[in-house]
Amino acid sequence: MLHGWRELSGLLLPVACAGCGRPRTELCPACETALHGGPARPVRPSPRSPGLPPVFAAAPYENAVRAVLLAHKERGALGLAGALGRALAGGVRAGAGRSRGAGPLLLVPVPSARSATAARGHDPVRRIAAAAARDLRRRGLPAQALPLLRHRRPVADQAGLRAWQRRANLAGALELTAGGRRLLRHGSFHHGRVILVDDLLTTGSTLAEAARALGEAGAGPRTPSARAACGAAVVAASPSAFEINRN
Repeated sequence: MLHGWRELSGLLLPVACAGCGRPRTELCPACETALHGGPARPVRPSPRSPGLPPVFAAAPYENAVRAVLLAHKERGALGLAGALGRALAGGVRAGAGRSRGAGPLLLVPVPSARSATAARGHDPVRRIAAAAARDLRRRGLPAQALPLLRHRRPVADQAGLRAWQRRANLAGALELTAGGRRLLRHGSFHHGRVILVDDLLTTGSTLAEAARALGEAGAGPRTPSARAACGAAVVAASPSAFEINRN
């Protein structure tokens, strides 16, 4: 019965692989392998944005991976969030594995601008982060995804901007929410267990600004600055960021 319903649904609402266009599947085995086929690796853009924390990525941003990310982000293929979340969870595990700290993992998604969220009808990074946290919990790792950052001023569209222009565009643009400040100062999340997450790493300016904003949690007299230290994980990064780390 279930198989028959899926067949009927496929006729009424045709589905094609978001990565390659193969019919009757949302994500074919080959494109899923491109997304999940290897361990997450450290990535570093060149030039490196000042303040960028260590970043791990699941896959290079090219071909099928690029198509899948764009389908979820720009075309509303929300069913892909689970697959993208599993890829992101691999980067989170790799980043958290560098820390000697104990306690739960806190995934902090980089916030989308309100105008972008309104235009898309959803916040893609927040959705992927929630899926990654669920995947981590299924694997026995206590994890939460909480939106602790927000924009405190408008920013320009990053498309087409050079690295230095992106840094200038984002400088001071993010801040902790009131709840985020309280949680990081007085909660149970320890050094190295806070992981910034995003869908894509290009120049690193967004993650560097997010790390700066998180660092504000260490400004209080009762909180050591080390507590605000964080790592970062993304689904994908530019192929050149991977190439640098092979040398």
